[in-house]
Amino acid sequence: MIIKPYTGLIPRLALKLQRLKSLDNNNIVNKTCFIRFVTNSSKFQNLKTQQPPSPVTNSKTKKKTYFVPVSIGILIGIALSIGIFKNETSNVSLHQIFPSDSTTPLASLQPPKYGSDDDLEKCILELGKILTRDQITNSIPQIISHSDNGYCPTKPLPSQKPRYIVYPTSTEEVSKIMKIVHKYSIPVVPYGGGTSLEGHIFSTRSGIVLDISRMNKILEVYPEDLDATVQAGVGWQQLNEYLAKQGLESLKLGCDCGPGANICGMIATNASGIGAVKGGSMVRNVISITAVLADGTIIKTKNRPRKTSAGYNLNGLLVGSEGTLAIVTECTVKLQVVAPVETVAVAQFPSVVDCTKCVSELFRKGIVLDAVELLDDNMMRIINESGLVTRKWGQFPTLFFKIGGLNKTVLNEVVKEVTAVSKKNNCKNFDFAKNEDEQKELFDARKNALYIMLAYAQTNIHEDAKMWITDVAVPLSKLASVVKELQDIIKESPFEGMVLGHVGDGNLHANLFYTPDQVDKCRDIAHEMTKVGIANEGTCTGEHGIGNGKRDLLELEVGPDTISTMRKIKLALDSRRILNPDKVFKIDPLDENP
Repeated sequence: MIIKPYTGLIPRLALKLQRLKSLDNNNIVNKTCFIRFVTNSSKFQNLKTQQPPSPVTNSKTKKKTYFVPVSIGILIGIALSIGIFKNETSNVSLHQIFPSDSTTPLASLQPPKYGSDDDLEKCILELGKILTRDQITNSIPQIISHSDNGYCPTKPLPSQKPRYIVYPTSTEEVSKIMKIVHKYSIPVVPYGGGTSLEGHIFSTRSGIVLDISRMNKILEVYPEDLDATVQAGVGWQQLNEYLAKQGLESLKLGCDCGPGANICGMIATNASGIGAVKGGSMVRNVISITAVLADGTIIKTKNRPRKTSAGYNLNGLLVGSEGTLAIVTECTVKLQVVAPVETVAVAQFPSVVDCTKCVSELFRKGIVLDAVELLDDNMMRIINESGLVTRKWGQFPTLFFKIGGLNKTVLNEVVKEVTAVSKKNNCKNFDFAKNEDEQKELFDARKNALYIMLAYAQTNIHEDAKMWITDVAVPLSKLASVVKELQDIIKESPFEGMVLGHVGDGNLHANLFYTPDQVDKCRDIAHEMTKVGIANEGTCTGEHGIGNGKRDLLELEVGPDTISTMRKIKLALDSRRILNPDKVFKIDPLDENP
């Protein structure tokens, strides 16, 4: 019997492998064709849709069923071993993105390869064809303003500053921009309100800054559903003011961050603020996100239901990712109902321990507060010396409460409970506002704390003095001991400082005043204080994010394997590493910074 040579898929694939192996390394076209053959061939597509063999299939059928895919797997393995699947047009091989390991350690990567100066200029020329002249700029004032916001200690070196600022106005424009940018492998830094404290918005690889501030439309408000859909450049204050003008003053965004913060940045850092004890951080206030991936693909995480168990929680993935995975362009956010009646109360205590015991007992009793803020004795002294408030305070650790209720009867009952618990924990003075003017007077000290601190530093320390703001969050049971440790570190340091924070959710800010020549020493002290939070089962950042200022602290907190898992996700979505490079964790094995 004469056996005819088999002319099916396997020999043809083997022949193609043999031919490609002999190709010159620079013959990208042929290698690309092979990759397309493997990924697009109907032979391979059919294999993907084959049903698994029946449990009753006879042995002969089984052999026939498994021969082709196993053989193909062997040949693909050969292809991988000779490097055919390495995509020379990208800066990461397929093996690097999809190795057998579940994580991506930094040492396993090659340094990223970004577009040249010529590539950048070609990119800008192409962008000029889809954008208007005023949407692209390289003016010196714009470059400077996007490289320093005045209070972030982490700034780009001259060689790291962006070359161009681009202003999109819609999701579709962001998509078109990213397709062109991706083509040339140009680094892109998303930029919102410019209020970052950890350098998230500053370039490290030159390239382009994508300023979202012109995407500031409130697209739809759904009062019955208690949510609103907005472009990502909308500020939280802008949204609340709009609601009030529409006669919806009973609704607001639950997160109230620093003035000027935009929705995109709040999502990027999982920001919160004074109202977080009731409204939660941004992750609890986001219903749906529209975002653009590194290659220009537009995704929407879900529709507008309040709950879903459909697929991966992409909201949770994108919130807090600091622009390293995608560019947020639109979102639907929850609106919080404002209490019909509200008052402010202030309680002063002999010690921080008494303050924290009071807060813990209030929550254990189930008392709901709109806000509870702590200012230590040194902060109260600075407030008195500032002259920026209308009354003088006792210089003791102080709790500021916002208390709401359905009506005055309910409100008065809550005030009685707060008063009783405060006095039980050695409260020295307790005041509560009886009208709106008194509310403003009492809460002004906390509301204006940031400006009071900056004014004090520049008046009493140095005209160029700055403030370093730390951001630990710890379990409520650890608050008292952590505050005491932070205060001790400040006293032993060469810097003047204070502790304040959103104690309702355990978030503390230990702040230090420093002059430009003290940056390195101040950073060391700030990191020492942050390590205290981590050592007490806390986090290095409760609401400000990592940026490139706390990468080493994040690794200390979660460990190298968790960082490598994050890096794996990053490379899966952004293999060219163009989205906000060097933020959150290292992406370059040659990066020697902390």
